[in-house]
Amino acid sequence: MITRFVSRFLVALAVVLPMAVLVPAAQAQLSFRVGPGGQFQPMPIAIADFSGEGDLGQRVSGIITNNLQRSGYFAPLDKSRFPERPSFDAAPRFDAWKMAGAQALVTGRVSRDPSGRLRAEFRLWDIESGQQLAGQQYVTDANFWRRVGHIISDAVYTKVTGFGGFFDTRMVFVDESGPKEHRRKRLAIMDQDGANVRYLTQGDTSVVAPRYSPATQDITYMSQVEGQQPRVQVINLESGSRQVLGNFPDMASSPRFGPEGQRIVMSLQQGGNANIFMMNLGSQATTRLTSTGAIDTSPSFSPDGKQIVFESDRGGKQQIYVMNVDGSDQRRISFGDGSYSQPAWSPRGDYIAFTKQRAGGFAIGIMKPDGSGERILTEGFHNESPTWAPNGQYILFFRDPGGQAGGKLYMVDITGRVEQPVPTPSFASDPTWSPLLSEAR
Repeated sequence: MITRFVSRFLVALAVVLPMAVLVPAAQAQLSFRVGPGGQFQPMPIAIADFSGEGDLGQRVSGIITNNLQRSGYFAPLDKSRFPERPSFDAAPRFDAWKMAGAQALVTGRVSRDPSGRLRAEFRLWDIESGQQLAGQQYVTDANFWRRVGHIISDAVYTKVTGFGGFFDTRMVFVDESGPKEHRRKRLAIMDQDGANVRYLTQGDTSVVAPRYSPATQDITYMSQVEGQQPRVQVINLESGSRQVLGNFPDMASSPRFGPEGQRIVMSLQQGGNANIFMMNLGSQATTRLTSTGAIDTSPSFSPDGKQIVFESDRGGKQQIYVMNVDGSDQRRISFGDGSYSQPAWSPRGDYIAFTKQRAGGFAIGIMKPDGSGERILTEGFHNESPTWAPNGQYILFFRDPGGQAGGKLYMVDITGRVEQPVPTPSFASDPTWSPLLSEAR
């Protein structure tokens, strides 16, 4: 059975610390600066080692440092530049931190209560104004100290940027090992920073296209035993239960959850064609949404559940189409050069991510739901499978450089300015991003 890791792990979440003994919390947010030529500059921030409980505080602050740096919005100061070792119970020396180049400072401590539970506290300081911006405490089982680091990272990131968090999440992907001609493919799950890798399948079947539910701890994916048709399966990460969806005579592909986690939309092949179907997970009743002589595939719900984006070659080559959830009003939205595939609707609803093939290369891009505002974020020899972070600010994808090497995971933000590799134990493909674990049912 797979270990539970949903929101109930926290005994107390986001309990505000009493601040009357220190400086009142600031109302305004920190602001980012623009350098010469209008170039965005990450915010210089100091993350002090948390005090208490041996080296655990240092490990928690290390997670926060790594997370904020990888986001691309923060530039953590080297500890050699720290003007003091700040106390959690006193205001920092603002002038000294300003001279050191910090715009913000994070302090904290960890301890255990009489029952042995872990108590973690943090404060976020605005160095420019000399005010405290945030202060919270979390109480949980001591084994969940890494998640506490991620949740504090989310709190700091959200307070400063105004965007939702994405650090307290996990990623599922296809782990690939062995020679390229005979790869062993296993479904794997890990924390978003690459820690705590676990395998959900053992490699006895071929697995592709995992997709995380945006609302629950369920994953749908395609599994194939050699000589048999691929089957769409769902695995529940809390119970470890697995379910095959339907008994379709032909190949099913590209499954993806609805926003409430109770519906799946997929492509079913019928002869040389493929059409989009929707399945109710409770009754397993299916509804056909498209009916063409083309290949309609890779469907993705809008976050309000009212529309579906998909790819189709009905016009001669792969393009992106949008339709209402009942299949009505099917309309093409991509009109640029090249072919478009693998559309994925942002959880904020403002963009659709896609893969674009042109001039012998593959790019990851975004466009608005009406097809306007197309922007390429990154491109190269082979980039595929865009999937969104729950805050709609980053896209996870895999890149294959060609040759005997294999794919690796990367994330890019919607400006295209931030691009970071995501560590995996081996080659990796077909990633999917979880919702915030503290919000998933």
